[in-house]
Amino acid sequence: MSMDVAGWVVTAIAILLTGISKAGLGGALGGLAVPFMSMWIPPRDAVAVVLPVLIVMDMAGIRAWRGKADWRDLRMLIPAALLGIGVGTLAFGVLSDRMVKIVLGLIAIGFAADRLLRTGRADGTGELPASRRFAWLCGAGSGFTSTLAHAGGPPIMAYLLSRRLPKDTFVATSVFFFTVINLAKLPFYLSIGLFSRDGLIMSAMLLPLVPIGVWLGLRLIRRIPERPFYLFATLALGLSGLKLLWDGIVGA
Repeated sequence: MSMDVAGWVVTAIAILLTGISKAGLGGALGGLAVPFMSMWIPPRDAVAVVLPVLIVMDMAGIRAWRGKADWRDLRMLIPAALLGIGVGTLAFGVLSDRMVKIVLGLIAIGFAADRLLRTGRADGTGELPASRRFAWLCGAGSGFTSTLAHAGGPPIMAYLLSRRLPKDTFVATSVFFFTVINLAKLPFYLSIGLFSRDGLIMSAMLLPLVPIGVWLGLRLIRRIPERPFYLFATLALGLSGLKLLWDGIVGA
């Protein structure tokens, strides 16, 4: 398992953007590292390399956002995500990654379009009640797709955007959610033998980028007003859906 110079450069940029996203944008631009790394190494290896890096990012994030998450939402989302992780582990290597990406991409694009077109209410103002059914659907979907490709961002963004939470609560809830599910994925990945010595060495080489990305993300969010933040998050959701759809249609 090896990458050339171009592979390392592209992966480094993706890791930085993931750190910025997780710390300051609620995961809006997360999930970039695996598809980029998969252009050089097998997707199963890429998933295993990225997980330790994501966990370190999560630990930095919860220190920054401690006390600001909405635990009412997390109490619904996390059990559903754990169920999704279990199902995703069973499906690993059996279910077509392409089909998962196509379905997830269509959902993300549809939700973003609805948010942008329906009376321009993409600003996140006016918090709405939590829907238990929608929370379980999004939580389970996030756990499932995150297990397969660390692509659990769009379902959670869809749920949190539907709640119109304050900006800090939005980001903090996302950070705490992914901290739990990334840690929960560890024993499942170990049980199916995804980790290797070469992969762990590669993870260690990427770790110095984590504090840089997290620091940039925390600085960025302080400069973004509420309305542009939610508009950007909605657009990012749509773009991530397009990327997933494209990967599912043309990917190998």
